[in-house]
Amino acid sequence: MTTTAETRSGSDFAELNRRINAAGLLRRRPGHYAVRLSLVALAYIGGWTAFALVGASWWTLAVAVFLAVTFAQVGLVAHDLAHRQVFRTNAPSARAGLIAGNLAIGMSYGYWMDKHTKHHANPNHDDLDPDVGPDVLVWSAEQARGKGFVVRHQAWFFFPLLTLLGMSLKRDSVRALRAGSVKRRGLESALLALHFIGYAAALLIVLSPLQALVFFVVHQALFGVYLGLTFAPNHKGMPHPDGTEDYLRKQVLTSRNVRGGWFVDVVLGGLNYQIEHHLFPAMPTPNLRSAQPIVRDYCAEIGVPYEMTGLIESYRQALRHLHDVGAELRAR
Repeated sequence: MTTTAETRSGSDFAELNRRINAAGLLRRRPGHYAVRLSLVALAYIGGWTAFALVGASWWTLAVAVFLAVTFAQVGLVAHDLAHRQVFRTNAPSARAGLIAGNLAIGMSYGYWMDKHTKHHANPNHDDLDPDVGPDVLVWSAEQARGKGFVVRHQAWFFFPLLTLLGMSLKRDSVRALRAGSVKRRGLESALLALHFIGYAAALLIVLSPLQALVFFVVHQALFGVYLGLTFAPNHKGMPHPDGTEDYLRKQVLTSRNVRGGWFVDVVLGGLNYQIEHHLFPAMPTPNLRSAQPIVRDYCAEIGVPYEMTGLIESYRQALRHLHDVGAELRAR
């Protein structure tokens, strides 16, 4: 390996890739995914079975909480399917993704995969990453200029706004399908319609109108919060690239890992190893833990900062960044 930064930077990822391959960490884990997909499917079926058995009782709100967690776990499975971590080829990945995304949780798999692919290509890039584009919340001082009350105090609105994330994904899915920007538009639309009709029918048939409304609010709000909390620690508050970085630095410098044991791995679906995931998107989730020390040590070897923090601290950093972005507006 060459010693100067100028000649070394072009081969940094190639060398890391060689080490990861030598460790066998890009190999598929069919046994892991067979168990994981089976458990998530059983939880999904079990949740709706419990919903039917509990019936028109306010205890159904406990089922709403359980199903919110289950929906988020299905979303995390869809994420792995989109990255072809489960199957080698696109066809079975797409079929399973349509079932998990469109039919099970009411989110267009094609829309989300396109959006997420753009994010991976340019994480935290102000113009190219749709996840940091200006919306209700903004992620840079430039985006904040001219904004109003919400952006001025956006750190306080972050968690409340997450309650709307699930509904926002549904809205954006419908918009993408109506615009024709999604492949398999007819199939995706049919599966999404089946989800919406089945979901509404279940609530209105089993519950009283008031119970159905409260169940819907609790379920969708907690689903949005959980889903948002799995993604919030990953890039929020990390540097925004200027486009001159090589692949390794673009992925590492914009990402943050979260410390924790197996429980954090399960709750965050492996996204706590965000640096490793961004460097090797097709790496099966259970291999990310083993890849982490290899990547961390290699980054130290070549002098690339490697960010890792606790879960609570990761949220604190994201909120601090949101607060700082609105500082200029508050000063007026």
